[in-house]
Amino acid sequence: MKRKDTQYYQDKQLVVTTLSGELDATDVQEWHQSLKSVTDGLEPGTQFKILVDLNGFKASSFEVHKQFRVMVPQLLADYGWYVGYLRMFPEAEICIRSNNNIRCRAAAHVHHDETKISNYATNYSMINEGFFTDSGVARKWIEGIVLH
Repeated sequence: MKRKDTQYYQDKQLVVTTLSGELDATDVQEWHQSLKSVTDGLEPGTQFKILVDLNGFKASSFEVHKQFRVMVPQLLADYGWYVGYLRMFPEAEICIRSNNNIRCRAAAHVHHDETKISNYATNYSMINEGFFTDSGVARKWIEGIVLH
């Protein structure tokens, strides 16, 4: 089953974006647009947390995967966030900035590949960035982070 949506829970200062199922380039673009629409709609000065849930996501081709893999880091960089796993790629060039003084302050990443997530959790987790295979655990963790 395909899922590609993004919601903002203002009371929790939480953006939840979900991408799952076998998706083609159009699906990924639609999902990316839902994520951009939500973040573009945040009020100036907003601080937010994000849950990026890719549990069950499979790109329909390598080209779709290449298109997808830069979307989250680039979008979050627009809100002052450097995704930890980018440290694996010293050649990655990304410009951190803050659109309208809107800032991402915490991130939870969910993926079904236990080996990948275990590696990320061991090497790239921080007090405000976590890597999970269980969406419910990730949601509880990110909601527990208090933004000031």
